[in-house]
Amino acid sequence: MAKSPKTTGEHLVALYGHVTGLKKDINTIKNNHLVHMHQDIDKLGGKIDKIYWVLLAGVGTAAYLLLEKLLWRLMKILKSDFH
Repeated sequence: MAKSPKTTGEHLVALYGHVTGLKKDINTIKNNHLVHMHQDIDKLGGKIDKIYWVLLAGVGTAAYLLLEKLLWRLMKILKSDFH
């Protein structure tokens, strides 16, 4: 348990110590943790782009196959109407 300050001077010294500790913590977060977070977010962005393109290709393929099947049936119907 910490000794509580009794005089104004002791309070100021204690506050100065807290402010100094906060400055060190903020500096650590700013210069270390944020850099790592930025790198991790950039890596994640690349993975998301790859997933997006795979999904887009899958949807495009499905749409192409559906369109092909519809056109094939339409051609079949049109041929039977003319004969």
